[in-house]
Amino acid sequence: MTFRWVILIAGDAAVAVTALYAAALLRLGNSEVTQKLLELKTIYTACIFILVVLFSAHLMEVYEFARNTKKREVLINILFGTVTSFFLLSVVYYLDPEVILGRGVLAISLSVFALLQFFWHSLYLVGKNHPHFSQRVLILGTGDLAAQMGEIISSNKSNFVLAGYTSCENADSPGDRRQSSLVVVPPDSIVGDCKDLLATALQVRADLIVVALSERRGHFPLSAVLRCKLNNIQIMDAPTTYERVQSKLMLESITPSWFIFSDGFHRTSFFSFSKRAVDIALSVIGLLLTLPFFPLIALAIKLDSKGPIFFRQLRVGISEKQFMLYKFRSMRQDAEQGSGAVWAEKNDPRVTTLGRFLRNSRIDEIPQLINVLKGDMSFVGPRPERPEFVEKLKKVIPYYSKRHFINPGLTGWAQVRYPYGSSVEDAIEKLRFDLYYIKNISPFLDTLIFFETIKVVLFGRGVR
Repeated sequence: MTFRWVILIAGDAAVAVTALYAAALLRLGNSEVTQKLLELKTIYTACIFILVVLFSAHLMEVYEFARNTKKREVLINILFGTVTSFFLLSVVYYLDPEVILGRGVLAISLSVFALLQFFWHSLYLVGKNHPHFSQRVLILGTGDLAAQMGEIISSNKSNFVLAGYTSCENADSPGDRRQSSLVVVPPDSIVGDCKDLLATALQVRADLIVVALSERRGHFPLSAVLRCKLNNIQIMDAPTTYERVQSKLMLESITPSWFIFSDGFHRTSFFSFSKRAVDIALSVIGLLLTLPFFPLIALAIKLDSKGPIFFRQLRVGISEKQFMLYKFRSMRQDAEQGSGAVWAEKNDPRVTTLGRFLRNSRIDEIPQLINVLKGDMSFVGPRPERPEFVEKLKKVIPYYSKRHFINPGLTGWAQVRYPYGSSVEDAIEKLRFDLYYIKNISPFLDTLIFFETIKVVLFGRGVR
């Protein structure tokens, strides 16, 4: 997903530059454009234009691959993005008239950009759905795990094509042991046997073989898989494929050795330092911008219901150290007096009238900038959980403690990919995303989460 996302955005950035130059050429003429082209102000204007149109496109879900499967859907989202860009750029030009390239350039450049962007995305849509641009996948196995992987691969038509399954009734070990798992995949999709794995892979033109054996011990066809590997066919296990396709981890099929030998789960000292520096800078800026509104919010909370302005609660942070988390109070003062620690529910009756607005707008979480500044939290990371829930979840969910290897965050991969969780099952799903983030942590992923969070806040998704 990430590579495709980069290609599409890079193309849009190039389209934006082309549109801005074409608009300036049409409006100002060749001689004036040539004179302005290398001026610092012109470069600054171009950068502002590119950032705004890309942000607007992201906001209007132009880059949502799962939703934009038809040209009509792409066109509608592009038009919404163009309108959003017009209003945002109008505000920018009003605040700083110096960045205006010329009268009428804005309307022309956005019109040209919308036209070129639709052409580029339509071309990309046709290209990515072409079979030649998809990997053909052969699944080694016919049991439950193989069936699950087949469903996941089939649902991701833009990247993969399911070439079929191969049964694995014997292995290299003596004794011709039988595979213990039952055949649960469609019989007509079984295209061969693991004894002739290479011949089968070549016959179905497989680019990738996914090893999805429910039980490998005594059943893994080592020699056959090795021959395929040496013949330039990519080999991948089920958990890695699941991670690549779903952008989360397959907890039920992961072993401790997988954590040890898999790529990821690594942070350099420079990255940790940079991440902390960004956290400090953003929290200071955020507090300076929002502090003037604190008295108004405090007054509204006091008028709405009895109780303190701020809500303080113990949460579990890095290395399972507890810290005090701060929020604007959005529930009644006696919300847990009789029930104890419980998850928030949809339309929770404990939430006050004002509290519902504070939660929907995420204003209640602004005081957590203090936690970020103190170092208890980061801007991006797994959301901190309450100690009572952590102790419970550690007992029933494998690897749950692994989410405490980094600082918790104001927002995270689980928050932008999964709705609010209020059960053990939800906690498992969110852990899949949290561990994916910890494994693949990077400045690019943090930036992606940051912009996704803006969409979540503006559209009020996942609120309880």
